[in-house]
Amino acid sequence: MTTTTTETGKPHDLFVEDVPTEEERKLDRDTLRRLDLILMPMTLILYLLAWLDRANVGNARVAGLDKDLGLSDHQYKIAITVTYVPYIAAELPSNLILKKIGPRILLPTLCTAWGLVTILQCESRNFSGFVACRFFLGLCEGGLFPGIVLYLSNFYRRHELQVRIALFFSAASLSGAFSGLLAAAIQQMDGIRGLRGWQWIFILEGLFTVCFGLFSYAMLPNTPRDVMTFKPEHKTQCLRRLETDANLFTEETVTLKKVLSVLKDLHVLLVCAILFCSGTCLFGLAYFSPSIVQAMGYGNTRTQLLTVPPYAVAFVVTMATAYIADRHRQRGVCAFATTAIALVGAAMMLTGRSVAVRYTALILLVTGIYAAAPCLISWVPNNSAGHVRRATAVALGFICTSSGGVMSTWIYPKSSAPYYNVGARFNLALTVISLVGLVAQVGLLRGLNRRKENSREEILRGLEGLSVPEQMEVLGDRHPDYKYTY
Repeated sequence: MTTTTTETGKPHDLFVEDVPTEEERKLDRDTLRRLDLILMPMTLILYLLAWLDRANVGNARVAGLDKDLGLSDHQYKIAITVTYVPYIAAELPSNLILKKIGPRILLPTLCTAWGLVTILQCESRNFSGFVACRFFLGLCEGGLFPGIVLYLSNFYRRHELQVRIALFFSAASLSGAFSGLLAAAIQQMDGIRGLRGWQWIFILEGLFTVCFGLFSYAMLPNTPRDVMTFKPEHKTQCLRRLETDANLFTEETVTLKKVLSVLKDLHVLLVCAILFCSGTCLFGLAYFSPSIVQAMGYGNTRTQLLTVPPYAVAFVVTMATAYIADRHRQRGVCAFATTAIALVGAAMMLTGRSVAVRYTALILLVTGIYAAAPCLISWVPNNSAGHVRRATAVALGFICTSSGGVMSTWIYPKSSAPYYNVGARFNLALTVISLVGLVAQVGLLRGLNRRKENSREEILRGLEGLSVPEQMEVLGDRHPDYKYTY
């Protein structure tokens, strides 16, 4: 058994946790509670606002955005697509500079910037102005969620991440519900101070984002040493928790070799392919669920309100799934089960013609897609070790998810209303591909773990003279003592 001196100053086995005493368990629970108290509300609200400000264009469209700006269906889709170009381009660079700049500066700056852009959307007068706003919105938002996932992975142990990442997708589902309720209320301000309802949606939602971004500068810690709710013993315990989880890499330089090494990992590339399928379905529903509901024959306000129930159900199922997945450490099984729910919804959406069947299909599809997402996202930081490799893998996962968002803008043409068969076929095909990919991913991860057990000497050949931390620096998650979660 290999031991090393930790940052806490005590020798400790790097990969096998000691059996804790009752006092140590109590300190661990208290440390986790104090972490959650400051990190989770702040990052959750940041993500909720990002999702709200990106997806509220769907509600604004129902409130008359496209009519007032003279946008054709094709132009509207171009504007949404443009959002993702800088969004995707910003994800990897933002993650690689996060540690250097510090999350306390970078994340609030991004929030404040996209809040200002959201407000400025109300000044759009034509297609070109609207496209410009969507470009800068994507540029400012792109680094947020990959940054949050990487940020949290520097505070929590690997098996604790999923239930917390699930909270973000629950926040996304809540934002879908809240967005509908909020838009239904705000659009009643139509005509006040000469502004249309869709302009008030952008102004009020963007204003709150700016205020929260400024507030975040004072609240977010950069490292476990900066958590304002921590006493000295909690700082020490937090660092020890990360060390025993092989999740603490304090000194690491960014090199092109480390960045490119992630592209050789089949398990990362496979989950990225699944995330592309998931992102296509998820973003498509986020942007077009108001249009799908409106096509069932409802007026503007009723449409906004009827977008709430699918996301409310998704919130409950997402949290339940995350709890089960974390408790039993079964990402793949839970992702498969929830994707199967989405498959039923996609099939019903394709074949159903009555309003009741189509609305039920929407609920099942939204629920399954949102509930599976935390399992998929958690796989990326769970199975990537070393700050640079993890930062790259997380960014790559989100690049693929966002690329799915690009595709999603083109699968719901108005010409396919009221049944949106094109989108229904895409959703059905992509959920089937996801199910096959999930089976392959679980099999691959199991196989990689077996190889680590059976080929330890081969993997470590040439590195025998190095300490375990030094071996980890070279091999990252390929080290035989780093077990992949599936």
